[in-house]
Amino acid sequence: MLPDRAFFDLLAEAAKKETLPRFRVGADVVNKEAGGFDPVTEGDRAAETAIRALIEQHFPEHGILGEEHGSVGLDREYVWVIDPIDGTRAFISGVPVWGTLIGLYRDGDAVMGLVDQPFTGERYFADGKAAHYAGPDGSKTLSTRPCASLADAIMFTTSPHLFTGDRQARFEAVQDKVRLFRYGVDCYAYALLAAGHVDLVVECGLKPYDVGGLIPVIEQAGGIITAWDGGPAERGGEIIAAGSRAVYDEAIALLRG
Repeated sequence: MLPDRAFFDLLAEAAKKETLPRFRVGADVVNKEAGGFDPVTEGDRAAETAIRALIEQHFPEHGILGEEHGSVGLDREYVWVIDPIDGTRAFISGVPVWGTLIGLYRDGDAVMGLVDQPFTGERYFADGKAAHYAGPDGSKTLSTRPCASLADAIMFTTSPHLFTGDRQARFEAVQDKVRLFRYGVDCYAYALLAAGHVDLVVECGLKPYDVGGLIPVIEQAGGIITAWDGGPAERGGEIIAAGSRAVYDEAIALLRG
């Protein structure tokens, strides 16, 4: 039996209790990368612990893939994919474009997902058939917007500096053709795409937990999300998400090189 919306809300609320009180109060940051900066906070770890405890209580037969506390049962039919704070750099900088991502895979395919932004009070949820919004704008079913060409598109990426070598050239080929590009929006970019506010998100170097909760929200709002080679996005890597087939086809032709 699949979990329902109430259970996803329960998970989001449990994470919110750990993340929101730590936002804009001087987060305790640990750097996970000796040769660079890959921050993790007490909020990341506590939120994932809270989410995992509820899953283990209610769905003990399911596997879990988490960013902070490892994985268990990845060969099971259902696997939860958790990123307790996607956009930790934004979180520690006081910028409310981070979010809690919770996805549910069935046999490797993302079927349900949630994006929660506790500070703005916005929650985006895909129930397996449709994507939904609840927040200051009320409650509504999500739908991506039509966009006829890349020249009319608004594009987001986390940072252009993440693209190197040939990937940088391919990314810039897309960026040169869009109407407007913006940086530094993390998972919130995908939520805006699902809600019909932007048209394209292009990223690289993502882990499964960076995208697992987002895939169903995008797809069930009518959008497209894949790897740059057109393969499934569930494993992460180089990712493209588009609100319309026309924009997707133009962009992926450039990203494929």
